Amino acid sequence: MKKIYFIIAILTFALFFSQKQKLSDYYKFKKNYENYPENDVRAFDYLNRYIKLAKENQDYVTLIQGYKDAVFYSPSPKDKLKYADSTIIAANQTQNAEIISDAYLGKGIIYYFNYKKFKPALDEYIKAYEYSENTQNDYLKNEILYHLGTVKSYLGYYDSALVHFNQANQYFQQNLLVSAHPNVIFNNKKGYYNSLHRIIVCQRHLKHYKVLDSLINIGLFQTQNNPDYQQEYGYFLKEKGIEAFRKKQYHNSIHLLRKSIKPIIHINDFAWATVDYFYTGKSYQALNNSPKAIIYFQKVDSVFQKHNFILPELRDSYETLIDYYKDKNDSEKELYYTKQLLKADRIITKDFAYLSSKIHKEYDTKILQEKLKETTSWGVWIVVSLACIAAMLMLLLIMKEHNEKKAKINYKILEEKLLTSIYTAAEKKNIQIIDEKLETEKCPLNENLIENILAKLKCFEEKNGFIESGLTINKLAHKLRTNSTYLSQIINDHKGMNFNRYLGELRINYITNKLYTDKIFLSYKIETLAEKCGIASRTNFSNLFTEINGMRPTEFIKKRQNDVQQNEKSNIINIQFKSDQTSSGRLNLSKED
Repeated sequence: MKKIYFIIAILTFALFFSQKQKLSDYYKFKKNYENYPENDVRAFDYLNRYIKLAKENQDYVTLIQGYKDAVFYSPSPKDKLKYADSTIIAANQTQNAEIISDAYLGKGIIYYFNYKKFKPALDEYIKAYEYSENTQNDYLKNEILYHLGTVKSYLGYYDSALVHFNQANQYFQQNLLVSAHPNVIFNNKKGYYNSLHRIIVCQRHLKHYKVLDSLINIGLFQTQNNPDYQQEYGYFLKEKGIEAFRKKQYHNSIHLLRKSIKPIIHINDFAWATVDYFYTGKSYQALNNSPKAIIYFQKVDSVFQKHNFILPELRDSYETLIDYYKDKNDSEKELYYTKQLLKADRIITKDFAYLSSKIHKEYDTKILQEKLKETTSWGVWIVVSLACIAAMLMLLLIMKEHNEKKAKINYKILEEKLLTSIYTAAEKKNIQIIDEKLETEKCPLNENLIENILAKLKCFEEKNGFIESGLTINKLAHKLRTNSTYLSQIINDHKGMNFNRYLGELRINYITNKLYTDKIFLSYKIETLAEKCGIASRTNFSNLFTEINGMRPTEFIKKRQNDVQQNEKSNIINIQFKSDQTSSGRLNLSKED
């Protein structure tokens, strides 16, 4: 028996030592390449040995990680796809639904991001979705939900896509507050910023302009100085530039779009780069600078030539190019861009026909069928009864629920904006200042004069001079010892808006902060609040507050009052709890004595 025990102990020790040695070897290989940047082929000197060792040991989980690393470090999209296929093969060996789902999702992302091929990407997403149903991994499910939303967004189903993006965004945002490994936090932040960007895109297409400034500024404020999120910062700058174009602030739009293109090109995201080029061209076109506009529309075409991909909203660039060369009597280029337009239309139409049927038949129909299966277990008569009751209630409550939900979302957006101090002068300066090259295209002003007036405007803002009732641009120009023409141009150029809008935003931002930070303001009537920030009319105040903040002042006051009451109750409970703890501690101490 002693010999048997001894042999068992030796074998156990050998097995443990062998396993430890394997882990050590994996670590030795990985630590040599894990700090290389993405698409760096040098990683394969060690990565190939890592994969080989995992194959020899039939360690499929480790092998999958090796293939994922190979996707990350491969500079060639073709090689990325090859390693993604290897990841799926290894994942199937594990018979683990979560691992298999993640592998299919990875392949779909390569088709989408590196090729912008929505058809095969959607096929992989649906496979990933089917496997994810049998898992408890909420992060994976929301990641798949996000990517399915991108397909719906491309198809133009912005309402449906927005539901996906809002759900994913809410999940990622909630998990930012949870203590976790730095890599998990990083992934959740990425998910949060990218879903926020997609929400902005959907809201723009749905023409929900009132919420755009708040959402864009939140994204810019949180990403602008963080080197880990420069890609996302570029996306938010792009949307800021497009919004400036819509507001007819064409010089500011060009500045923001030119600034955004660098981080977007850096990651080779050619799809969003074409959107950037398109709106830059549209801005130059609005400024009657056709030669520069044409350059940017031609950049859209160059991407289309290379990748055979175009977003539907960019189709107008070809119509502009055709008209331009028709006016120039350049029949050769007119014919070329006509052919390109026809080619683009064929691709868009073909993609829409395939993707639209696929997303509804194989994804949305599955979800509806699952819901029907759940209801049939209750019995047909119960379902019919509940359906009738629900229909009646829906007719009575749908409008109320819609308004409350909208107000809640707008309040949350506005609260986050207030908490992150999005109204600071420094932030506005970073986002809206126009570069020196573009300023030369306008009526030149003395540099010292500009700096002097900007310094006075800063003082004017800091001392809340804008709450003076009846303030006009002539009165303010007189106070700042300049003329109204100079002042108007500087406000347009450096604040990105006209004087009336500038004054209105200062006043509404001032009163909104007061309502959020000072309880006494919550008891004032709307007329009083208007007067406190320098606006003469209750109606003008309410309209401007709603336009800027996305919700009526009465809605904001009501929700803020509820928050204040809940906080006060929470503080009372905490004080009572601490008091009970102290009493309990004293009691225990006396017992020990």
